[in-house]
Amino acid sequence: MTAQPRPDVSVVVIVYNDAERLPRAVRSVLAQSLRNLEVLVVDDCSTDDTFTTLRMLTEADPRVRGLRLPANSGGCGTPRNAGIESARAPYLMFLDSDDELPYHACKSLLLAAERTGADLVAGAVTRLFERTGATALWYPELFAENRVVEGIRQAPEYFLDHLSTNKLYRAAFLARHGLRFAERVHYEDQLFSAQAYTLARRFTVVPWPVYTWHLADDPDTPSITSRRDDIRNVTDRIAVSRLTDAFLAESGNTDLRPAKDTAFLRHDLRLHLGDLPFRDRRWTEEFAAAVAPSLAEAAPEALAAIPHEQRICQYLLSAGRFAEAAECARTLDRPRIAPRRVLRQAGRVYWGAGPPESARAADELDITDWRLDEQPFATGPLRHEVASLTPDGPRLRLTLHTYDPAGLLSGPAALRAELRVTTTGPPLAVRFSYAPGGELRTAELLLDPRRIPTGLKGFRGRRHPVIVLERQGLSRTDPLLAPAELPVFTARLNSQVLTVRCERTGAGRLELGWERTGLLGCAEAAAPCLEPVRHRAQRLTRRVTGLRAKGLVCHELGRLPIDEHLVVFEALEGRGYADSPRYIHEELLRRDLPLRAVWSYADSREGYPEGVPLVRRGSWEYVRTVARARYWVDTHGFPMPFPKRPGTRYLQTWHGQTLKHMGFDVPELRLAGPGRRRRHQSMVDRWDALIAPCPDFEHTFVRANEYTGELLRTGLPRNDVLVRWNEPEQRRRAAVTRERLQIPEGRQVLLYAPTFRDGARRSGESIRVDLAELVRTVGEEWTVVVRPHYYERFTVPRELGHAVRDGREFTDPNDLLLASDALLTDYSSVMFDYANLGRPILLYADDYQHYRSSRGTYYDLAEIAPGPVFTDTRRLAAALGELPAVREEWAGAHERFQARFNPLETGRSSKAVVDLFFEGALR
Repeated sequence: MTAQPRPDVSVVVIVYNDAERLPRAVRSVLAQSLRNLEVLVVDDCSTDDTFTTLRMLTEADPRVRGLRLPANSGGCGTPRNAGIESARAPYLMFLDSDDELPYHACKSLLLAAERTGADLVAGAVTRLFERTGATALWYPELFAENRVVEGIRQAPEYFLDHLSTNKLYRAAFLARHGLRFAERVHYEDQLFSAQAYTLARRFTVVPWPVYTWHLADDPDTPSITSRRDDIRNVTDRIAVSRLTDAFLAESGNTDLRPAKDTAFLRHDLRLHLGDLPFRDRRWTEEFAAAVAPSLAEAAPEALAAIPHEQRICQYLLSAGRFAEAAECARTLDRPRIAPRRVLRQAGRVYWGAGPPESARAADELDITDWRLDEQPFATGPLRHEVASLTPDGPRLRLTLHTYDPAGLLSGPAALRAELRVTTTGPPLAVRFSYAPGGELRTAELLLDPRRIPTGLKGFRGRRHPVIVLERQGLSRTDPLLAPAELPVFTARLNSQVLTVRCERTGAGRLELGWERTGLLGCAEAAAPCLEPVRHRAQRLTRRVTGLRAKGLVCHELGRLPIDEHLVVFEALEGRGYADSPRYIHEELLRRDLPLRAVWSYADSREGYPEGVPLVRRGSWEYVRTVARARYWVDTHGFPMPFPKRPGTRYLQTWHGQTLKHMGFDVPELRLAGPGRRRRHQSMVDRWDALIAPCPDFEHTFVRANEYTGELLRTGLPRNDVLVRWNEPEQRRRAAVTRERLQIPEGRQVLLYAPTFRDGARRSGESIRVDLAELVRTVGEEWTVVVRPHYYERFTVPRELGHAVRDGREFTDPNDLLLASDALLTDYSSVMFDYANLGRPILLYADDYQHYRSSRGTYYDLAEIAPGPVFTDTRRLAAALGELPAVREEWAGAHERFQARFNPLETGRSSKAVVDLFFEGALR
């Protein structure tokens, strides 16, 4: 027999009694873009058909090898160690039998290791929730960019990355240190990863997912990490933490103890603190006793690094105030959930109703720095709880308690309050009014579950009612919490059974769950047997109702006469009434042209003008509308499956000028296959006209997209109001925005509007300014309004709410631009728009070199910048303190920037676009 060549990577797959999922895991390795690898499957003495399945896998592909342990080890350490001993490759990876590797995982990690010479390479992890199909990144902030780290002391935050499976290890590194997994210990990953990171002379971090972690929704067979109600889960975590402490001491790395303690508090302890509302007193007492030594011995630096509300929760737990600790636990990582009560005493504010019983209590419970009395309506803390829930015939009678320690609901302005429940259709909204009160408001309301839309076939799933409050043009949506001891309520509604209870995870929201009965219920009960049929039915449904089918229908509808008066508007892929399409639409209305506008929306209908017809993006009505329309106007691109008929004219306004690479200049598209490139070109070729705001745009965006159609050299309609900012109408608009944001009298407004980072969407990575430091320095003179890209996530930190506002409530960014005194951005096209106001522009670009090398830019930022460029918050804050001088210093650069990029912005772009594009309707 010919000897197999030495593989480049050995992937050790451990398995126990998982015959069903093992083939999926192995296939994910065999299908890797890296072909020269081996799959070493270690069977921990399974008692089901796993070993038979393993033999079939080894016979089917010579790259698969199998080992079977003589006895079950009861953990993951022993089989992984067996894999290390048997692996033949110079690099190793680990995979659990219920998970998968993405297509390029092995190859991309191997290339990174060879390029950097690292002892290990770590990558991002995708968590896949099998019940819903939803995905989320695990600690995305750790994997936001490519990094080469010369030892853990350069980046001690990687103690949080305690998975062993998202890494590629150099086999010589493991051998040099005799690094193996602890056996007969749970959470052996944490110890192994801490050791590996500590011992590695160099490690590399890559920002793409290299591991898919399947999270099954099977209450009968929870994983070890899911059994958080077992107190042994707590003691096992603490035991591994102790072993890590011992390793750090023995290896001469005790200076890393604070970083390790921070990881323990942020991850291990935090998981169990969040469960306190759902645990009985006995469990809580055992938990408090188990964690007390770890809290007492934790490094002061670690305690200072965790959020204040977690320190409060820890103190209440250690003080035996278990009910208050459970109450506090619902606020962890949820800054908009308020404490039930606060005590104001001698100029200080304390968590809880009673005075602190000791100096330590006063220190831990002091929340004066949260500045509750200065919090804004939209993001300040509130707490909605179900005080009681009783059946009233088929209806539910709820008593609602709203705790308002920040006084957000006080004042003369009218307040609109609703409870909303959404399933398959429009939400059921139940209006209610609060009884007069102070920090505690009460309300009574009747919820009739029969009125909740559940579709023709009924609804199967869980939903959580929310409380929606509106006042002075601002709205907020908050969860409705339920007491953990709330009795479970069950009712039969036609062909469904409704269950009402407290959600047993997270904040503990009120939860409504529906199950079908009758024939549909029987079919669902038989789901395991009918799984292949169900999958085929789902595939058929997708074929009949998916985009491809709708595209075919759209093509056929093109045979019908065109509606010469119909204009379809779409902005930001249906996200709202904004951008240039808004201002073109308003110009059409001013002229009273014989055209009928229809707007598309993606999620919410709010914010669109009254009386304007709306269609949901991608719906059948949307298909019919775009197929018949004479004009298409949008900012991004109408869905490609919907063909544009010859009689339709398509105006592409685009959503801003171009600093970063676009079109075929973007690496992802430049290196893509011919099919992907053809699809992009087909999208561009549909445009009949494109607005060009300046000559540079033609050399960058137009060229990069190989667009050869008509150019409207008019400037951007969305900038008209910015050019005319000094007119009374725009001044009123700015004043209304400032009022809605509750900007204190005399404060200036800094609009912080960064763009997203490729590969790190919704990670929070684009919010790079240290807002806490900025507020500490200039928070008495400035209010910072954060407007992240809609691809990004952001929550106003609890302690910064007095000086930071969330600007996402405003669909049209122009509201915020007009209301601000200065702009802070990075690489966003908003800088080009803002220059029309003539106000200061500040740039924060601490990751510029990485951004430019990964995404690419058309200009050197320093050469074109209309204002100073900063890489640390301290200097930014100093510039804000001397803004008049900074403005004078950069006046020339600002003027050159405006002349180069906005020569066509005259305040009449909307008029010019309508004259040029809708000329047929003007005759």
